[in-house]
Amino acid sequence: MSSPVGQIDIRRHNSALVLATVAASPGVSRAGIAERTGLTKTTVSMLVERLLSADVLTETGRQHPAPARGRPATALDLSPTGPHGLGVEIGVDRLALCLTDLAGRVRTYRTLPGDHRGGRGADPARVLERVRGAVRRELGRAAAAGVPVSGVVLAVPGLVEAATGTVRAAPNLGWRDVRLPAVLGGLPVSAANEADLAACAELWTGGHPGLRDFLYVSGEIGVGAGLVVDGALFPGSHGFAGEIGHVCVDPTDAGARCRCGARGCLETVAGREALQRAAGVATGELGPRLAAGDARAVGAVRAAGRLLGTALASVVNAVGVPAVVLGGDYARLEPWLRPPLEGELAARVLTARWSPVPVLPGTLGREAPARGAAQSATRATLADPEAYVAARRDQPTRASPSPSSLRR
Repeated sequence: MSSPVGQIDIRRHNSALVLATVAASPGVSRAGIAERTGLTKTTVSMLVERLLSADVLTETGRQHPAPARGRPATALDLSPTGPHGLGVEIGVDRLALCLTDLAGRVRTYRTLPGDHRGGRGADPARVLERVRGAVRRELGRAAAAGVPVSGVVLAVPGLVEAATGTVRAAPNLGWRDVRLPAVLGGLPVSAANEADLAACAELWTGGHPGLRDFLYVSGEIGVGAGLVVDGALFPGSHGFAGEIGHVCVDPTDAGARCRCGARGCLETVAGREALQRAAGVATGELGPRLAAGDARAVGAVRAAGRLLGTALASVVNAVGVPAVVLGGDYARLEPWLRPPLEGELAARVLTARWSPVPVLPGTLGREAPARGAAQSATRATLADPEAYVAARRDQPTRASPSPSSLRR
C-alpha cells in the first residue's frame, strides 16, 4: 500500500467481504457473519442494512435451530430480485442472451439464429448493431418485469484482449482488431472468449461439484478451450489462452486450410462442419445418425476423437490438468467421442498409468457461454457491491417482480 486507505475504501472492502460470506453460506445470520469475518457486529449490521436497502441481500426468516440464548437470529441470503447479469454470446450461427441472478440462477435464456460469418454480409458493424438491438429488447423486458440489470458481458469466439475489449482475431467470424462497445443500453460492457466463459459456467454452476481443475473443450463450428486451475480460470497473457482449435494435428501440405490461415488445425478435422462433411450429413442430422448406429457417422466421430485426444494429450503433458470436460456439441457427442479420446490420452499422457485423465460431459450444453457471461457480470457486483448500491440509491424504487413476469 503506497497511500492511506480511506473510509470509503474500507467500507467497500468490508461490504464485499460481508456479501461473499453470505454467498458462501446462504442462511447465515449477522452474528455468523461477524464470527466468520472478524468484523464487529455493529459494522456487520450497518453493512447488511445497506445491502438490504439496495435489494442485494434479503432476509429469509428465522434461523433454525434458534440460538440457545438471546433472540432468534435472522437468516440472510442473496436477493433473487436483486441485480442480474446479462450475458450475450456472439456465435458464428446465432446470438444467445441469458439473464441470471446473483446466485447464478437463470431467469431467461433466448437464442436468435443468424449467420455471422465474414464474407456473408455479416461484417462486424452489422453484427454489433444486431447485438445492440437484442440487448435493448432484453433490457426492456427486464425493466418491464422489474428486474434490475447491473452489467452486460459479451462472449466472443476469438482472441479478446482483456485490457482493451478488442477482438484481435476471430477467424470464424472473419473479425480482426474489432473494438467492442464499452456501454450497451446505458450499462457497462466487458467481453471475454466464449470458451473461457463457458468453462467458468461449468465451474460455478455445472454438474461436477468439487471439480476445481480441468480443461474445458468446446466443439462448435470452431473448437475452443478454457483452463481452470485451483477453482479459477487461467486466461493466459492478455486473455489469449485456450485456442486449442488452432493446435496443428496435420503439419503436411495435405492438411486442410483453416480460417486462421494455417493448415492442419484441429478444428479443420474436429469442428462441427468437418464432422458433418466426414459423416456425409447435413446440419442437425449427425446426432440421429449416431443414435441409429450409422457406420460412416460413428467412424467420423471416432476419427475426430482420436485427433482431439492427440491434441489434448499435449496440453495435459504440458500443464498437468487432471480432467477434461466436453462442452458445446462435444457434450452431446460424448458417448461416441469419449472412448477414442480417452484411448489417446491413456497412450500419450506420461502420467496416465497411475493418474488417468477422465473425460466428462459438460452439463450446461450450448447455454454455457451465455450463462458464464451473465454470471461474470453478477460476480463483478458481488466483488464490489458498493458500486451497485451507490448507483441504486440514485434510481427510483421499483416493485419486486413476480416469478411469472421474470420468465415472459
